[in-house]
Amino acid sequence: MKNRIKKQLLGYLHTPPLWRGELLGLKQFEPGKALTREQPDPEKAIPSLSSNFVLGKRMESFFELLIQNSDRYKLLANNIQISREKITLGELDFLLKDLHTNQNIHLELVYKFYVYDPSFSSEEARWIGPNRKDSFLQKMEKLRQKQFPLLHKPETRDFLKSLNLAPEDLIQQTYFKAKLFLPRTYQEHNSTKLNQECIAGYYLSFNEFDSTNFQDFKYYAPSKQDWPVAPKFGRDWVSFSEIKEQIQSAFDKKKSPLIWMKRSESEFEAFFVVWWEREN
Repeated sequence: MKNRIKKQLLGYLHTPPLWRGELLGLKQFEPGKALTREQPDPEKAIPSLSSNFVLGKRMESFFELLIQNSDRYKLLANNIQISREKITLGELDFLLKDLHTNQNIHLELVYKFYVYDPSFSSEEARWIGPNRKDSFLQKMEKLRQKQFPLLHKPETRDFLKSLNLAPEDLIQQTYFKAKLFLPRTYQEHNSTKLNQECIAGYYLSFNEFDSTNFQDFKYYAPSKQDWPVAPKFGRDWVSFSEIKEQIQSAFDKKKSPLIWMKRSESEFEAFFVVWWEREN
């Protein structure tokens, strides 16, 4: 289990931020080298995570670990539930202090997988979840309209007093990491706003996958907890016919599985097989 979590942690570390600077009114957290080193020593500090920790909670645990072992940032509080008369208003992900600048930070952590659907009119709207249940714009709107304003609620102000802070003492940033997947037919994609280093693979329909182009390789369908992991760490590789059965099983639940493909012992690809058809 520790070895598996170590690979997930490395996957988190190696996933780039979705943009740099400011985008759509939200400022990206830029820790520099402070949180990009493969530190602390993975053999000594890999956290023990519950098997039912969903992907987002795993990423939060990894970020907390990195902050606690950073010589630049101090963790003031995290996972702060804000309530009013026993009704939860929301949660603040992290409150940090930058020891180099003496700046306090309210940080919202995001880790996402998006596929590019060119049928939408605007560039930002084209990045959607592989199951079409969420999108980049929806998440940005939630950050702007719900998660960041939570800092200024009276109930939050009461909590901040315990830290000798007020909302005005903090800047608000998001650490928004993502892996992006283009249609298989796209050779490249140029965006002036999003970080091209986030492009991690492609996606295609089952009909596109069910062809002679894919029959001669080995496959592995990672669980969602392992989606950040590099495909070279796949195990128990299966044949084309076996992976088709797994894909169909996911489709029955309206899930688009992430698939790792091993072309050779040193060549791997990652792609989603989506259950929905893209409009032309």
